[in-house]
Formats: sequence, structure tokens, C-alpha cells
Amino acid sequence: MGNLIADPVARSSGAAAAPVAVAVSRETDPGRAVAEVAAELAGTDICFLLVFAPAALEREGLAAALNTAFSGLPVFGCSSAGQITPEGYETGALLAIAFPKAHFRCASLLISPLKPLAISRISRDLRRLASRFPRTAKWNRFALTFADGLSKQEDMLVATMVTTLEDLPCFGGSAADDHDFAETFVLHGGRFLTDAAVVLLIETDMEFAGLGFDHFLPSDQHMVVTRANPEERIVMELNGAPAAEEYARQLGLGVDELTPKVFAENPVLVRNNAMYHVRGIQQALPDGSLSFLSAIEDGLLLTLGEGQDLIAKLRAGLDVTDAKGRRPDFILGFDCYLRKLELGQKSLTGAASDLLKEHRVIGFNTYGEQHCGVHVNQTFVGVAFFGPSWTTLL
Repeated sequence: MGNLIADPVARSSGAAAAPVAVAVSRETDPGRAVAEVAAELAGTDICFLLVFAPAALEREGLAAALNTAFSGLPVFGCSSAGQITPEGYETGALLAIAFPKAHFRCASLLISPLKPLAISRISRDLRRLASRFPRTAKWNRFALTFADGLSKQEDMLVATMVTTLEDLPCFGGSAADDHDFAETFVLHGGRFLTDAAVVLLIETDMEFAGLGFDHFLPSDQHMVVTRANPEERIVMELNGAPAAEEYARQLGLGVDELTPKVFAENPVLVRNNAMYHVRGIQQALPDGSLSFLSAIEDGLLLTLGEGQDLIAKLRAGLDVTDAKGRRPDFILGFDCYLRKLELGQKSLTGAASDLLKEHRVIGFNTYGEQHCGVHVNQTFVGVAFFGPSWTTLL
């Protein structure tokens, strides 16, 4: 069996299935990696499988091996910029999470092509998916999405999902490819696809709670987007000056000093009602523009973020309980690659991994996160699962 997240618990009718089973392989050959994962999950009565793959693992061979090893089972997932395994942060691991039939039901929708976003078609298809997925009495329901992280369509996609699915909580992460920004892929129907997104409707008899937190507070430094290309998430001017130059000036730096480290530690924030959301900067372009990882538009007011203690914020964000005071059986987590990058730059990866392991977090590092109907960056988004009412955690 694979690594069981949360110990099996007993009830009067016998032993209950563990909430999920997790398998990890660090093999670099896709066939051997899948064989190892499949062996670890043998005997699990799987409803569906989530797979988060390192970008270096050859995709065609990986898809073929998954189709053979898990024939007849729904397998979803995406490429990633790192994995969160039961050992914490990793980079080259194949992570598979088996959701058992005892606790989960699932229906899926593939959106392809994703760009340009056909809102009316997607809304229609989402409504049809929901109508064909009958509710189970006393079970809880939510939606997950994995989208091509280079499509620049996640903002409108998650807004469409929230509007169409109404009161259904929606969570997700954008596919990544380490830090290459070349091609990202989602997995559906036995194929890895670019320019696509996967939407999952999931039912569970477990209780769940959504998580979403970052480690930035707004500063008193502001910038207005005075010229932008919203479709490409590119800002050409801030405060009427070349964007990279003005951003660097606000930080007391030269344009030639703008690095991934600087962007990770100094994002901009956008206020939405009483909340601030992080808008991550991907890179400075040769023409002096800035490329962003989330929606950007003319007239938008940006506030420089001031970083807080990463580890303290991670500990506080993961320290959740349900109404009965129970800790989560596990947390499905989507964590921005820029957070992992900053942790590494500050030699905090080990400390963060210890916290992730302690709180039973599994998931992947993303190019963006979806939470509360908004596509954000440099944010940890997760779903904390608590056992059904009869469960007593050890």
C-alpha cells in the first residue's frame, strides 16, 4: 500500500478506509516511475487519481504508462514546479494521490482549447456537468480546477466557474514547468494537453474547509498602471514611466538588479473590497515592460507588499481545526512556486517542509492559485479534509 494520509480508524461495522493513499516515485524514467507508484497503490479501491508530475519527466511515456497501469480509472493532474509529498517540498518526484470510493465521487470536464476563453460555452458545459452529477444526501461538494499556467486565462476561467456553479466552493492551481515558462500541461483522458483546463466536481462524505493565505501586508508605496496589455498580462508603464524602471525606483534598485529573488520578495498587491490579493511579477522584459502572472489592466492601483515571517505565516495558516476541534486528516495544497523560491533563497525550505509534513499537506507548486473566485499569486491555497462525523483521529 502507499503512504496512507491519516491512520485508518475503526467503527462498529469494521475498519474504515483511509481518506486517501499517496504514492511517490523519484525515478527519472516514466515507465519505472509509474510502475513504482502503481505498486504502492495496489489494493486501493480508487475512485479517481490526481497526478502531479515534474516537468522533466517525459510526458508521452508518462501518459502511456499511466494508461496501462491505471486502465479504466479516471486520472487527472498537471505538470508542476515542484511537488508537496508526505516529506514536504520536492522537485523531481512523481506524486499520485488516490481518492477512494469509500469517501469520494467525481465528475470531470475538459476545456480545450482554453484560449480564447468561450465564456458562454464553458458556462453551458459546467451547468450540464453539474446537472448530470446527482447529489448524494449529506455529502459535501466542491470544484477543483487545473489550468495551463501559461494560458493567461485563469482569471476569467475561475470567475466563470464561480458565477456558473453559484454557491459551490472552487479551488485550484495553475500547471507549471519548474521555472522554465516554456510549456505547461494538464492531464485528462489519458493525455497531457496544453492550452487546456480540467474542472472536477467532487463529492465527499468528509467535512472540508478552504484555506488561502499569503505573507504580505500592504505598504504605503503605490503605483498606478498607466499603460498595459491586459490580454498578455504585460504592463508597459507605471505612474507614466517605463514599468520596470518605476518598479525598480520604488525599491531603490536599478533595472539591472531586478531578479526572480526581487520579484519573489516584493510583489504588488491589489485591493478587492477589504482584502488584498497578490499579483506576482514573472519577469522584466527587454523593452522595459513587466510581465505579470495574474490579471492586470489600465488604471489599476498597485501597492507594494511588505513581506512577513514566512514560517510563522505558514504555521498559522495551516493550524486549522473543524467545529469539533479535530485537525485535518490531510490538506490538498496548491502553493505558488515563488513562495518555494523565496523559502529556498532564505534557507527555510527544510523548516517549511517540516510544517507541511506535520500538517499532512500534499499537492504541488503552481504558477498561480484559484481561491474565492480570484486568480492570485504567491499564495497558499488548500482544502483541509476532516473525517466524517464517526471519525476519531488518533
